[in-house]
Amino acid sequence: MLLDTPSLYFRAFFGVPETVTAPDGTPVNAVRGLLDMIAVLVQTRSPERLVCTMDADWRPAFRVAALPSYKAHRVAEDGGDQTPDPLERQLPIIDAVLDAFGLAKVGVPGYEADDVIGTLATRAVADSSGPVDIVTGDRDLFQLVDERGPVQVLYTARGIRNLQVMGEKEVAAKYGIPGRGYADFATLRGDPSDGLPGVPGVGDKTAAALVSRFGSIQGILAAIDAGRTDGFPAGSRLKLEAARDYLATAQTVVRVVTDITIPEHDDRLPSAPRDPAAVVSLADQYNLDGPTNRLLAALAR
Repeated sequence: MLLDTPSLYFRAFFGVPETVTAPDGTPVNAVRGLLDMIAVLVQTRSPERLVCTMDADWRPAFRVAALPSYKAHRVAEDGGDQTPDPLERQLPIIDAVLDAFGLAKVGVPGYEADDVIGTLATRAVADSSGPVDIVTGDRDLFQLVDERGPVQVLYTARGIRNLQVMGEKEVAAKYGIPGRGYADFATLRGDPSDGLPGVPGVGDKTAAALVSRFGSIQGILAAIDAGRTDGFPAGSRLKLEAARDYLATAQTVVRVVTDITIPEHDDRLPSAPRDPAAVVSLADQYNLDGPTNRLLAALAR
């Protein structure tokens, strides 16, 4: 099980009232919500291994160089991201609690959590090491679904207790594209949440038709270079030709990296915390008795 941890703690922060605080007034809504999410996932999915992936760099330089608009709308005045201050204050607490429990926590300098997930999921398929569940609220990770693993996304849009299981068949059914074609589909239609403009005039239906017909961005560009006119929805060929530079660079932004060097880590799911005294201390300090007890019980089972 690969957790898109930033996606989960952002969801927890906005889903649990900020009035949930520690005795000293420190906000802990994201911490509590994240721990409860992990407890539910462990209890309901019973993973043998679990990795909490992290953003070591939320806006990697290589993606910005390829597409300057990438997440540009999220850049704060000081050049950092726009993480709300009450959430920012909880990130060290999250780190400390995950470490105390002994849950694997992996981030790689210069890369996002998505890239850690992409590398570990791809490695699992190559090693035939068993099924992989990716837990995220980010549709970009649909590009990793792979029936050979199988690798599937547990999509959190409806909540952690109402997960949408998205494999190749589900992605194909929802978007009308080949199961692993989501990255090319997103490149064509765009994604405002990431500052990805897409090809002007190309919406969901046209993007799906193009990916289904040509298989990939490379296939589309090859058809254009060959002078083909068949298979292009009305008017789309000229739009694609005009957006050629964008198509050549946007894939660097949209596609997750699948071959980064991952630091050594122990991803075996523990049945008991690595540092029980630290768990008790953190629970006392930050009013976390309920969620830590629920996670302890889930791990013990």
